[in-house]
Amino acid sequence: MTLFIDMDEVIADTYRAHISLYNKEFGENLTVEDCIGGEVWQSVPENRRSHIHRHCHEEGFFRALPPIEGSKEVIRELTKVYDVFIASAAMQFPNSLIEKHYWLDEHFPFIDWKRRILCGDKHILRGDILIDDRKYNLENFEGRSIMFSSPHNVNTNGFERVNSWQDVRQILL
Repeated sequence: MTLFIDMDEVIADTYRAHISLYNKEFGENLTVEDCIGGEVWQSVPENRRSHIHRHCHEEGFFRALPPIEGSKEVIRELTKVYDVFIASAAMQFPNSLIEKHYWLDEHFPFIDWKRRILCGDKHILRGDILIDDRKYNLENFEGRSIMFSSPHNVNTNGFERVNSWQDVRQILL
């Protein structure tokens, strides 16, 4: 079976990275709890939202993201059972393509470069399972759609949901 796994907010913690950078830039104490139910940029004053949007354009942003807890171990196990591909939108932000490639080399070296789909739109994916945090990617996928919980999607319904990589292990292994 073919299993596609998204990067941002599924194996790479972009959400908390945005919060951390915002707090450093403005000397604030914004927390994940302050942002629940929306994007980080929606939780800051309007005159600071552009600063959040700029993070993805900054050199090194995608390269420095921390992996989401448990993702490495569980994905390694999944590769023994499934035909695993990492599928991530990587064309919108100029640096993200190469930085995501190097990030995967560092954190997921067991995912060969031939099993990395760094694309513009995931509607092209055809397989059995997609784990993603975005409704618009899951609703167009023809296989089994699994929503990985992220602070921005807590109010999104209509999909099988996992809250952690331990949950993924339980349902797929």
